[in-house]
Amino acid sequence: MQVSARLLPTRIPRSATAAVVVLHGGGSRGGAMPVSPTQLSVVRMIPIAHRVAHAGRGRLAVWRLLNSVRGWDGKHTPVDDVRWALDRIREQVPSGTPIGLIGHSLGGRAAILSAGADDVRSVVALAPWVHPQDGDVDAPGRKVLFVHGSADRVASPQRAHAAAERLAHTAQVGVIQVRNGGHAMLRRHRTFDGLAADFAVATLLGKAAADPRGPLGRILGGAASAVA
Repeated sequence: MQVSARLLPTRIPRSATAAVVVLHGGGSRGGAMPVSPTQLSVVRMIPIAHRVAHAGRGRLAVWRLLNSVRGWDGKHTPVDDVRWALDRIREQVPSGTPIGLIGHSLGGRAAILSAGADDVRSVVALAPWVHPQDGDVDAPGRKVLFVHGSADRVASPQRAHAAAERLAHTAQVGVIQVRNGGHAMLRRHRTFDGLAADFAVATLLGKAAADPRGPLGRILGGAASAVA
């Protein structure tokens, strides 16, 4: 049975001037298992998508992407699903509409590896499960935010920092550490969700940070790292 990726609309306003795709994580459990809309890694991204849509105030079209299969299949990875999703979105929005990617865990990895795609302007990688070399992406003009909990025991913050340093050779990159945040982003979830939404709004719609001295304000001001 062939399984296909799916795009689920969260909010598609007529007056949208930018678009956001929210990418879930979730490891493989063996074989090419299809993604279920009810698996926890997928459900966790629903409030993030809604928060982004709310913060966009009718100017952001927001979709959630459900990958073809769980995990990271070497033959067909989540990056392929992101490429498919971007093609579908370009068919629905005016040419040149800026696009943002927000991904968690392996979804964060897919977002980073897709940072150089046409029309992508903004990337948020939440607790990304990455290798340092994943930062070797040619992404000039892109703005990328890594958000990693200090208590993450699944995805290495050290590897994320290494990937961020390498990506900074071509893109504008900032890293925010969330104190006591874990991989599932349940503890301090409002911080994770808020950073993702506010960064998307700032980079895609040009809205200034609410607190220029706060962690996001410092990143948008050019700082390489901050703590929330």
